[in-house]
Amino acid sequence: MRKVWFVGAGPGDPELLTLKGQRLITEADAILFAGSLVSDAAMQWAKENCEIQDSKGMTLEEITDWLISRAVDNATVIRLQTGDPSLYGALVEMVQPLDKQSIAVEVVPGVTSAMASAAAAVETLTLPEITQTVIFSRVEGRTPMPQGESLAELAAHHCTLCLYLSITLLKIIESELSAAGWANDAPIVVVYKASWPDEQQVIHGTLATIREKCKAAKINSQAMIIASPTLGARHWPEIKKSKLYDANFTHRFRKADKNTED
Repeated sequence: MRKVWFVGAGPGDPELLTLKGQRLITEADAILFAGSLVSDAAMQWAKENCEIQDSKGMTLEEITDWLISRAVDNATVIRLQTGDPSLYGALVEMVQPLDKQSIAVEVVPGVTSAMASAAAAVETLTLPEITQTVIFSRVEGRTPMPQGESLAELAAHHCTLCLYLSITLLKIIESELSAAGWANDAPIVVVYKASWPDEQQVIHGTLATIREKCKAAKINSQAMIIASPTLGARHWPEIKKSKLYDANFTHRFRKADKNTED
């Protein structure tokens, strides 16, 4: 059977590949990786005779033609993508030509940079009674946003915003969040190359200061922007704690401790 695997390489650190993704790399006969975003360290597990090609200079048609030509019976062919293939990964655009050729497709998820960035900054994206909602989005640039998804409209929810592909648009972010009622001192975290060994940078700032801080650090690509009312919570004197671990809270695995009930 002819088949192509779309494998999420994660945010950068090859150790954040899933076990399944790593296993497939060891078995692969051909790997097409997004070299501008995926660390070539992920190829360390490939066998000697594996054909490895960097796609950073290729068009969509060249990418799909390459995958189709390598997808012969019983071959393990991998498209290795940054983060998770289903998020800003042009997945469907690549799958449709494979479908037309009756080539089977399977997707292996990966760790997306929003999660890796929160981990790098030791931040939580949700917190009881602060926000329970996380929005993954981007700022309108050359690709227009659908109606109802402008940053100002999304920011009006005052929940956690994880903004991809937008580090060069910090001036617009400041304007849109301000229009949505975010204060100048609202905390913002920018993480450059989250999880990349020896390259990761975490920049803490506010809506009013983050642009200048990123400019001073010369961060203008491969960065995640997190705006959230939860940022900095580890330093708050008090937080609302999860009911899941509350001694007064009964759930199907544990009954409330009657000695602590009011």
